Amino acid sequence: MSDRAREDNEPDQAELQYRRASVADVPEITRARSLDSAPEPGDSRLAAYVEGTHHPQQALALRVVYVAVIGRSVAGYVAGHLSRRHACDGEVQYLWVAPQHRRQGVATELLRRLGGWFAEQRANRVCVNVAEDNVVARLFFRSCGAGDLERHWLVWADIRGAA
Repeated sequence: MSDRAREDNEPDQAELQYRRASVADVPEITRARSLDSAPEPGDSRLAAYVEGTHHPQQALALRVVYVAVIGRSVAGYVAGHLSRRHACDGEVQYLWVAPQHRRQGVATELLRRLGGWFAEQRANRVCVNVAEDNVVARLFFRSCGAGDLERHWLVWADIRGAA
């Protein structure tokens, strides 16, 4: 761990591990998300989504969640599912990174892993709902290859080129 990381009480990014998540990870995801001072809270339906009992509009059953962790602490997560919404093959449902880990490549790596999962499912056209006023998220997704679909939606014509 670098001196700077020790001084700031922030773990070295090399300690980050990425893995597939399960419902057992939901309490820590929820705890980590609750520490974020952002105005929008985490989705209370996350556990049901991970368990496969909550289905967003036109979602198909197959879904995945990846987490970025340092020890047992969640630094970020991404989730997506197969879908027929907006004539897409898949949809990014969640992407969140803890404030202290933003702008360090965590979101990009999480999206890359999700994109790989979509590619394994042969789900190339993937959409994501992003509020119009969420400029940071819109810029991020566009930097990863997404383009405009509809007012609140961005799309990758081929997610294999994302991130």
